[in-house]
Amino acid sequence: MEKSKNQLITEKSIRLLQQNQYTFYVDSRLTKTEMKNWIEQFFNVQVEGINSSRIRAKKKNRSNSHYTSKKKMITRLRANYFIPLFVN
Repeated sequence: MEKSKNQLITEKSIRLLQQNQYTFYVDSRLTKTEMKNWIEQFFNVQVEGINSSRIRAKKKNRSNSHYTSKKKMITRLRANYFIPLFVN
């Protein structure tokens, strides 16, 4: 299972970077504990806490009533830790 899909770059997420908080879109089946363990191992940092929310998407088309939901996690790191920001 793919853990982190991508780092979310918005005005709010950039403001949160000043408070040492990072925003990611993640797999919707992922739990907070799994995400915390993955971030700590992958980026070699200490996570203080995680907030998550599900974002319900709109319908893809009228004939198909399928919804695709996303999950967003905001990760707070302990002091003196950071995650490099990659922008494509």
